[in-house]
Amino acid sequence: MKGKKKPATLAQRVNVLRASVMGANDGILSVAGIVLGVAGAATSSFAIFISGIAGMIAGTVSMAMGEYVSVNTQKDAQRKAIETQTVALDDQYTDEFAFVKNKYVASGIKPELAEQATHEMMTKDPLKTTVRERFGFNVGEYTNPFSAAIASMISFPTGSILPLVSIGLLPKNLRIIGTFIAVIIALSITGYLAAVLGNANRRNGTIRNVVAGVLTMLVTYGIGHLFA
Repeated sequence: MKGKKKPATLAQRVNVLRASVMGANDGILSVAGIVLGVAGAATSSFAIFISGIAGMIAGTVSMAMGEYVSVNTQKDAQRKAIETQTVALDDQYTDEFAFVKNKYVASGIKPELAEQATHEMMTKDPLKTTVRERFGFNVGEYTNPFSAAIASMISFPTGSILPLVSIGLLPKNLRIIGTFIAVIIALSITGYLAAVLGNANRRNGTIRNVVAGVLTMLVTYGIGHLFA
């Protein structure tokens, strides 16, 4: 009888959620840049809409494939680290023990407590202990590349709907400024969520995301306007 599939850890779920947030953010910004660039050069609503749809489809495939390759590359690097550490434990167990102990001492733990803690963890699972302390990840906790790719595949077009709807449904005299405002609000949300997931400064993360988005929209609209 096959064993049950292990449920995803919190770290794995956070990584997939991160892929979703960043996919939505890229969808918002990429398609906003495209439709505003075309809007700067043309007045045809059909041309603007078609360019946005094309950007959405291309971006969706690109994001999904990019996330899949990125996560697989990360997994390969982690597997290589595990192989390296397995050999190190066989050949230099004492050095690995000392590394873990010294790291705990450097973090402020008393030497005798660091010795005891290291001994207990190395006795229980030396590979997991040394990989965690040397490379900063837990053995067996890998993000599923298919999950990350699917998350991006769904979130990118979801995010891109906002600038498409804004530029397509708003009156011609309001569609540029209306799209700018809608995108800024959306980027504020995704920037904040990305900062939360990355445990970064919320305010700085949000401001950086909005500023990058505003610059992108201004540049693409300006370039389009030059060719009008």
